[in-house]
Amino acid sequence: MSTAIEFNNISKLYRLGLVSTGTLAHDLKRWWTINIRRQEDPYLIIGETNDRSTRGGSDYVWALKDIDFKVEQGDVVGIIGKNGAGKSTLLKLLSKVTAPTTGEIRAKGRIGSLLEVGTGFHPEMTGRENIYLNGAILGMTKQEIAKKLDEIVDFSGCERYIDTPVKRYSSGMMVRLGFAVAAHLDPEILVVDEVLAVGDAEFQKKAIGKMQDVSRGEGRTVLFVSHNMASVRALCRYGLLLKNGHIDCFGNIYDVIDKYSNEALTKDGSILSLVECHNNNLIIDSIIVNGSPNRGVYLHGEDRDLLIEVNGELMKALPLSMELIITDLNSFPLMTYSTSYGNSPLFSKGRFSLYETVHLPSNMNGGTFLVNIYFTNSGKEGYIDIPRGLFLEVEGQATSTGNVLMYSSGLGLLHL
Repeated sequence: MSTAIEFNNISKLYRLGLVSTGTLAHDLKRWWTINIRRQEDPYLIIGETNDRSTRGGSDYVWALKDIDFKVEQGDVVGIIGKNGAGKSTLLKLLSKVTAPTTGEIRAKGRIGSLLEVGTGFHPEMTGRENIYLNGAILGMTKQEIAKKLDEIVDFSGCERYIDTPVKRYSSGMMVRLGFAVAAHLDPEILVVDEVLAVGDAEFQKKAIGKMQDVSRGEGRTVLFVSHNMASVRALCRYGLLLKNGHIDCFGNIYDVIDKYSNEALTKDGSILSLVECHNNNLIIDSIIVNGSPNRGVYLHGEDRDLLIEVNGELMKALPLSMELIITDLNSFPLMTYSTSYGNSPLFSKGRFSLYETVHLPSNMNGGTFLVNIYFTNSGKEGYIDIPRGLFLEVEGQATSTGNVLMYSSGLGLLHL
């Protein structure tokens, strides 16, 4: 089987807060050193490791450093790591959104990318026009795109709005159409970032199924970035774990996820340190669970309640719900909870506080669990994700009857 993607000694250096080196004098110095004196770029030497949690002494940081790996044709590779590890930068380099500072990337075939909400879309053009635009960029003829058009529209579920400018689409609709375009216009390599988290649960499941079809049925290569370990485990054969811009582990997906899970199981730090925001109209200032802003939550004796207080601000009125997914240490979902199943209540613009008591089953097994926290317009659009926001330790095993549990369709999750 031939190699589809090859990264050779790839590194990417950024200057914090500025474009280029910041001054004309520094730009000239770099040009003189590299082109006239034929020496190494002087700004590569002072770059520091990409660790977002510490304050460095240099204005230069390595977003990626010394990345070497190969992906064979037809492989599905899950790229995982903490926020700021370099996952999105790696995909942007592969998609040629930006160029590497050092090294060379070889990719065989056309690349379809879904990196951010609205990637490759012109806001003033309709959904239909943007489909043709993306196809043309990939080198397809108008006739080839027309053959795929009905399939793309049907998969996206946006038929009613396909002739409306995409600037009027919600972020969820934008992701639906963006993924449908990227997956159906016959790219040899499909690159999907965490943007799928913006879509609802139904579409995420649909998208995972399509990526499986693309890789297994059609022999195409897929690179998939996600914090949802259950999805990564189900879809991918191989995994790449990034840590502070370096490759920490590359190999069998189960081994990579186990290594990441073991490293991620820290009870320290604020819940808000893990926030991923998809909508700038919602700001969360604090989340306090059982009186503490930290991730670690301990339930002792017969206590099975989570008392949650959320404080924040809305830049405009939005329908808002808080949803929890409780998983095991391998990110396999066990239970779900929502402040509103169905339609989310409308919150007014301005400051808000949300108080919620989650009654976990009194007969819940003792052990260690992870809690993913989501702020959404229930079933329609995701605003803020906090993957592994809580590290829940439950003592012992209660014997009382507990709450009635109902299985939902699909993944068989438990509703509290």
